[in-house]
Amino acid sequence: MIALHNSTQAFMVLALKGTASFNVCKNKKQFLDAMLSGDDYPDLRMENFMDLYKYIKSEDRMKIGIGSKNFLASMETDYAMKTLNEIRNNFIHFVPSHWSLEISMLPGLCKSVLCVIEFIIFESGNIRSYTNYELEKASLSKLISEIRKELEKLENEYITGK
Repeated sequence: MIALHNSTQAFMVLALKGTASFNVCKNKKQFLDAMLSGDDYPDLRMENFMDLYKYIKSEDRMKIGIGSKNFLASMETDYAMKTLNEIRNNFIHFVPSHWSLEISMLPGLCKSVLCVIEFIIFESGNIRSYTNYELEKASLSKLISEIRKELEKLENEYITGK
């Protein structure tokens, strides 16, 4: 869950960052103001996961170049992203408490989140690579396909008990 969250966040940042990379920062105005005034630069802080997700769904935020597209989310994807973020936060920001995780729902959740990553890589028009772009896309496509196959196996195991 932590790795999926980190990967998804990294791809959202790639899709949103633009040329100066300020598009993913919470305090970009303060940073730019400090640049203009010669003041000390504040530490840049990245937007949180759910805000990045909101931004990849925004036409205004995703229209970075010609052919850029925003993500058209389903309720299922919205739920999966919110749940992924909550699970990750419970692991990372552990507070002594009691909670349980129904593992049989994880393969479906992961597949929904993979749709976000696939969109960013293959459809958003915002991922740029200067060397071997087609080779990188083919490699990522193969990896995602392998992940999907493993998720299907897990899902079938949970359904059949075998």
